[in-house]
Amino acid sequence: MNDMEGMSLALQLAKKGWGFANPNPMVGAVIVKEGRVIGTGYHERFGGPHAEINALADCNESPEGATLYVTLEPCCHYGKTPPCTKAILNAGIQRVVVGSQDPNPLVKGKGIRFLKEKGIAVTQGILKQECDRLNEVFFHFIQTGKPYVVMKYAMTMDGKTAAYTGDSKWITGEAARENVHRDRLRYSAVMVGIGTVIADDPLLTCRIEGGRNPLRIICDTALRLPLASRIMATANEIPTLIATSCTDLQAQQPYLKAGCQILSLNQKDGHLDLTELMTKLGEDKIDSILLEGGGILNWSALQAGIVNKVQTYIAPKLFGGSNGKTPVAGLGVSSPEDGYLLTNTSVTYLGEDILIESEVKPYVYRNH
Repeated sequence: MNDMEGMSLALQLAKKGWGFANPNPMVGAVIVKEGRVIGTGYHERFGGPHAEINALADCNESPEGATLYVTLEPCCHYGKTPPCTKAILNAGIQRVVVGSQDPNPLVKGKGIRFLKEKGIAVTQGILKQECDRLNEVFFHFIQTGKPYVVMKYAMTMDGKTAAYTGDSKWITGEAARENVHRDRLRYSAVMVGIGTVIADDPLLTCRIEGGRNPLRIICDTALRLPLASRIMATANEIPTLIATSCTDLQAQQPYLKAGCQILSLNQKDGHLDLTELMTKLGEDKIDSILLEGGGILNWSALQAGIVNKVQTYIAPKLFGGSNGKTPVAGLGVSSPEDGYLLTNTSVTYLGEDILIESEVKPYVYRNH
């Protein structure tokens, strides 16, 4: 087994931690001895053993003299678990192949340095791009302390997010909708505006078997969430947070009684201060958000500079109509050169639908 094959297998294992490792990274590990895989593991859930420890425990023979493939630099500090570097040393591993360097200041370069100082050979950067992409959420969160935000919407080929009647179920097919549920499992929270709740009465749950529901965040400046909504009916079972500027304790009482959390925020330009919201969510260890709002919230999120990635699901349909809803509303930019720039675009086919994913360029690189 060569280094590319070993790291590729480790990447496949790491993805099994999808949605359960947060706010820790997804990590996979493979131990190879004399060309044979003798142990595999991944970080299964937050607070549990790391991938390297699980791989060592899985070994069917002594790992002494073996090579360890791991998608992320092994930790060298005491956290919820002991340092993996010491376990690697004690196991007699001869060589470690690393995909990504850990940007966590507690680890960054120190894990690799420890291994080298102890005489263990280290090879870095194997499938680095793929390993980095796997943990884009963790990398952003550990360096900024704020959630990684993915703005997601579905539209027709003529850019409509609903028919002229407002009906939007369903624009995309089953494969695309299943992918959305996988992302609701992956990301810690799903966020919508009050307009979406009033119009669609969504549940915002994850329907992947064996999955977990994300935290539901409702941006509701004036606290208008209908008491008869499905979100209210399930707030005792599914974590639900209402972000609002309404400080009337009497008005808040029905929501608190139903099981909702209420987070009070300041306003900015007549809307919730989304920058303040991201700071507070980060303090609560919410590392990622799937933004499934309407055009107004999407525009506010872009203006606030909180969007890191855009997911555009495109269905091979045409709705027509001059008053159809747009995925990003608001005032918009005044000229083409002021448009929000996207980069690192990828295209995925999901049944008959197309998913286009792009990163949002930081404002410092925009033309004004």
